[in-house]
Amino acid sequence: MTRKTPKSPQEKKALSYANDCRNIYGESDKASRKAIPARKATENRNSRRKAVQALGGVEALDEAGLDVVESSLKHDVERVGGWRKGADAPLSEFLDVQAKRRSWRDLPPSRTRDPKDA
Repeated sequence: MTRKTPKSPQEKKALSYANDCRNIYGESDKASRKAIPARKATENRNSRRKAVQALGGVEALDEAGLDVVESSLKHDVERVGGWRKGADAPLSEFLDVQAKRRSWRDLPPSRTRDPKDA
């Protein structure tokens, strides 16, 4: 078994900035813990509701229509392209945004924002 070479604290910090991620969607991270499962549950309920509605009109369909309904239900066509959580940002990017926000809070009211900083 080969032994790993020890990393310096600077290397560890750089890896941490690259690999660790933060939610930058704009809502509280505590709210995300409830919002993400709630959104997924809503999407699942909508998918099941559409499947039940499609099966409800089966008696009025001809053979070709039945094949289309059966195929779409088997392959979960309603779920394709549904909601997905947005990717989190690397920690370094998150800290840059925080620093920029912090610097603008300390400006006097007479100073305006530069267009190149936006």
